[in-house]
Amino acid sequence: MLDTIVTGGQVVTPQGVLEADIAIWDGRIAALAHPGVLSTEGAQVVDASGLIVLPGGIEPHTHIGIPVPEQWAGRPEVFTQPPEAATRAAAFGGVTTLLDFAGTLPVTPDDPVSPDPIMRQMESRQQAFAGHSYIDFAYHYILAGAVSPKTIGEIGEAIQAGQASFKIFTTFGGRVPYGHLQAIFEEVSKNEGIMAVHAEDDDMVTYMEEKLKREGRDQGHNLHLVHSNISEDVSFRKVIRMAEHAEVAIYFVHVTAKEGVAAIGEARERGQPVYGEALHNYLEFTSDDYKKPNGTKIHTYPAIKYASDRDALQLGLMDGRVSTTATDEYTTYKDVKFWGQTIETVCGGHNGIETRIPVAFTKFVSQGGMSLTRFADIISTNAAKILGLYPRKGVIAPGSDADLVFIDPNVRKTLTLDDLHADSDYSIWEGFECEGYPVKTMLRGKVIVEDGRLVGNSSDGEWLPRKVSPETLARPVV
Repeated sequence: MLDTIVTGGQVVTPQGVLEADIAIWDGRIAALAHPGVLSTEGAQVVDASGLIVLPGGIEPHTHIGIPVPEQWAGRPEVFTQPPEAATRAAAFGGVTTLLDFAGTLPVTPDDPVSPDPIMRQMESRQQAFAGHSYIDFAYHYILAGAVSPKTIGEIGEAIQAGQASFKIFTTFGGRVPYGHLQAIFEEVSKNEGIMAVHAEDDDMVTYMEEKLKREGRDQGHNLHLVHSNISEDVSFRKVIRMAEHAEVAIYFVHVTAKEGVAAIGEARERGQPVYGEALHNYLEFTSDDYKKPNGTKIHTYPAIKYASDRDALQLGLMDGRVSTTATDEYTTYKDVKFWGQTIETVCGGHNGIETRIPVAFTKFVSQGGMSLTRFADIISTNAAKILGLYPRKGVIAPGSDADLVFIDPNVRKTLTLDDLHADSDYSIWEGFECEGYPVKTMLRGKVIVEDGRLVGNSSDGEWLPRKVSPETLARPVV
């Protein structure tokens, strides 16, 4: 006997868009069947008539419940929104799985990195979300600074325990020196993990900070001159070359520039397993928007750049050079977001986890003509494959978790702050015209959001162990 049958929807699968019923049993998809074939006796029937049914969204890049640097916030003891608030907003936006971070990132090179073993820090982070998450969750592990041989030696054990991805920075206080980075790359490669990389050229970033300060041009609207196109070009290519030697797969977080898109595309043409993500605010705004009143509210590090870069990111998502959409979720209140006004003090991030799917649907499907199968790829399937969640997540197929988002393509909605469910008092998406919107979200067969109502529980979410497939690590599979 089945638990639930979803009927009447346009079901988006890797094989195409099907008029099919979805059979769910014990939280998983049991079968896809022709409409009307399945017996509904004893089953809950979910009517999806007129709706598009997609695999639940996977948000691959969030920063939830962590300290905001005092340099950004203007005061100590400020944190981004907690897991319960962030995952509530995610559920309303059709997101059923997110990847946050474990490990610590020092704000300055003098800040200590926790001496605790990787596995202990992973367990601590899991405890922070357990019982406080409406959706499923996993973590990238941050390796920061001059990583010790002891910590590098713990990477293999962590990967075997389901910690598949490791994050490094090539700038900011947590910058990993290149010698240490090569050792990390080799260890992650040997143990079949993947690297998530924030890549900027630190010398160029710090030089431009000092130059603009000397010239009296250190206002926040000049952030794109610090976190520049050439910095992305140089750093991406250096990381790609190092990764080639180490034979490690790379996931570039928040690609911002046409040069980054080009570098990823060229590496992929050579058969190198290199993947990239685009933040949805980078797909809409340009550096000209920084100059508007409170214009830095749109800012996420590295920096939003020019119209040609926005267009390159959009094209990269269409043609496959860029694999995923993300948010770099970092939600604060506006007194924090607007406190810093210079190139060194503007607070990064915004409350975007709820808006990614409707914004992307509007831009790419309703307005851009993207196929629904490709749309499923950029909001869910590709992240699942790259980061070791597939086929449990990211696909509507027998055996997969019954994580579903139902989009009504006929909804026309002008976004306001009142539409959103984050712990924040501003939104950069206020006034955005949505053409299509999530109206129901299902996690492992349970409806958690329906018609604007939260019906899930903050204990519904589970931690997910991950393992990246050998194919994903060997060549660009998405």
